[in-house]
Amino acid sequence: MEDIANLNYTKQEMQAYAIAKLIRKDQIVIVGTGLPLIGGALASRVVQPTCHLIVESGLMDCRPIEVPRSVADTRFMAHSTVQWPNVRFVGFETNEYLHGQNRLIAFIGGAQIDPYGNVNSTCIGDYHRPQTRFTGSGGANGIATYCDTILMMQHQKRRFIEKVDYVTSPGWIDGPGGRERVGLPGNRGPQAVVTDLGIMKFDENTKRMYLAYYYPYSSAETVRENTGFEIDISKAEMMEGPTEDVIRVIREEIDPLQIFIKRKA
Repeated sequence: MEDIANLNYTKQEMQAYAIAKLIRKDQIVIVGTGLPLIGGALASRVVQPTCHLIVESGLMDCRPIEVPRSVADTRFMAHSTVQWPNVRFVGFETNEYLHGQNRLIAFIGGAQIDPYGNVNSTCIGDYHRPQTRFTGSGGANGIATYCDTILMMQHQKRRFIEKVDYVTSPGWIDGPGGRERVGLPGNRGPQAVVTDLGIMKFDENTKRMYLAYYYPYSSAETVRENTGFEIDISKAEMMEGPTEDVIRVIREEIDPLQIFIKRKA
């Protein structure tokens, strides 16, 4: 395990690279702002240039030349192929053909996650008397209901817990058949979780989270120590860090003003 201080990239840059590596050929990628946008932009420029970024404001095949601050930011319009109303985005989200072709993937985040990928972005504690109230679903519940997803989290025990306080965005519910039992499409669900320590995936048979990759500056044991439930680390491999060219693209072309990714001091 290497010291992050000795590497030529930051944890956020590693996460952005991990996001880009999870995007497949020709996929349509639903992104918001923050790290998913940086990772998606990196994929479209370097890692997987055949992918197409879309946002819930209705802009399709986005290639912004400046970093947008929100999905309604007009900077998303620069070089986008189509500017549609939001309802057309919803049509993509539920499109059976795209799902059948495994061409649609979406990114969402939250405050808590459980072993089956159920995400809480609503509140900490009792819903009616919460310790902390968050902004809630936005479009995340609809996306998690109808789309395959990649989840974004910081890797901390208080976030990776056995049972979330509130299910804002459904994952695999409680295991095999869980989505069908509550009336959700069973052929869609969370595919991976990207954190600052590694990449988690979900076992095809049990639908439970396991560690697939850790980073050069982390380890399988570090992931286990920072997870609040039992997680399988037996299949974990180290993922190589980004090359100097990838870091150059992030710093000089995608986010030169450090809007979402801060560099080392």
